[in-house]
Amino acid sequence: MEIHHISPKTLTIQDVETILSSKKKLALSKEAEKLIVDCRNYLDNKIATQKEPVYGVTTGFGSLCNHSISESDLGKLQENLMMSHACGIGDIVRPDIVKIMLLLKVQSLSYGKSGVQLDTVQRLIDFYNNDIIPIVYEQGSLGASGDLCPLAHLCLPLIGMGQVIYNGKTREAAEVLAELNLEAVKLASKEGLALLNGTQFMASYAVYSLIKANNIVEWADTIGALSLEAYDGRIEPFDDDVHQIRHHSGQIETAKNIRKILEGSELIKQPKKHVQDPYSFRCMPQVHGASKDAINYVIQVVTNEINAVTDNPTIFPESDKIISAGNFHGQPLALVLDFLAIALAELGNISERRIYRLIAGERGLPSFLVAHPGLNSGFMIPQYTAASIVSQNKQFCTPASVDSIESSQGQEDHVSMGANAAVKALKIAENVEKILAIELFNAGQAIEFRKPLKTSPLLESLLVKFRQYVSFVENDKLMFVEIHKSINFIVNKKPVKYV
Repeated sequence: MEIHHISPKTLTIQDVETILSSKKKLALSKEAEKLIVDCRNYLDNKIATQKEPVYGVTTGFGSLCNHSISESDLGKLQENLMMSHACGIGDIVRPDIVKIMLLLKVQSLSYGKSGVQLDTVQRLIDFYNNDIIPIVYEQGSLGASGDLCPLAHLCLPLIGMGQVIYNGKTREAAEVLAELNLEAVKLASKEGLALLNGTQFMASYAVYSLIKANNIVEWADTIGALSLEAYDGRIEPFDDDVHQIRHHSGQIETAKNIRKILEGSELIKQPKKHVQDPYSFRCMPQVHGASKDAINYVIQVVTNEINAVTDNPTIFPESDKIISAGNFHGQPLALVLDFLAIALAELGNISERRIYRLIAGERGLPSFLVAHPGLNSGFMIPQYTAASIVSQNKQFCTPASVDSIESSQGQEDHVSMGANAAVKALKIAENVEKILAIELFNAGQAIEFRKPLKTSPLLESLLVKFRQYVSFVENDKLMFVEIHKSINFIVNKKPVKYV
């Protein structure tokens, strides 16, 4: 059994993907255990000796921060917080994202700045390791004070409330805890606030979308190169000299990738009658590359966030300080999630334009990519589907981060709306997978009309694998069946590596 030890060492997006795909279990490092215990001991001593109120520890929350709470009610205060903030509605968050939320919440609490009990953190790990998946809802977070509502649903089962998915069934959390001989956590002072404050909902969606994005950009280059071949496009726009004088790393990388993908192609070497290709082919390095550069920036910001302490107040035992501030504010994530959405949507946008060109009856290709158009509609309507999805993505690209609604009687008078940005960014990522799958379906059909000339060995190998799932369309058939097969191919397989 492989174990990932939670520690102050930087956690990367790739680490999260590996932990999930390898089904690793979680455990706290000795260093993390000590930091958590030392912070809790400091907080207990501070509560016992300090007369001044400490926000969220000996006071109410939000605009109720001026209401003092008696020592005997400090635990009840945290339990009430958990129950009252669990107001989520909408679709249920998928289990893989909830598992990332559990992982990232443990990571954030492991730095010893939150004042939680060691047993509380361990119980989060128990949930992760035993695939006890709390029911969390998509809607309810303003993205500041973090993701209060979804994190309340994530952590309710710790105290024996709410629902979980266990062994594929939705169950009451209390039942599952009893079945596994796990006692409900008895919250100590400040713990509810530590669990609910934070950006783990936004951050988990961001991580999940970035894992998809890394796969999407590889497919975009590979499928774009296949479309270029099918369209009888030119290789000159991908010459390295062109891209070196503009300096953008994503652009340089994309041109290099496409040159590699097309190595050994008979089609790309044949004489061309046309002098130029449309932008959707000729400008792949510039468009794909800009999206790659944007995604790389998003990765930097999200990596910072998943290695951060984002609850409030923050405790500094080493300097004897407890500070109420705003690390839970989701603005850094909200902005880059909107950026990610736009970067991904553009990959879908240019892909749909290549689809359109392939069915247009140009450069020796038959109209709608069938031998007998008229009797057969062929690939006419898959382009409609792609165009519809592209349009929906444009609607989803309206930035969430420019919005803010005052809450908590004005105490929280600027919020990030990062949770909304997170949810729609993932919808866009999945839409782009669908568009690219339609392009692959079209390009795979179109390339057949270029025989007996062959494309590159790499793309020929890809086509052999693709044809195991999606066959050449001789005459009209149920196209949605083939499109769904192509989507599954894109989602579940990696492009052939070419660098």
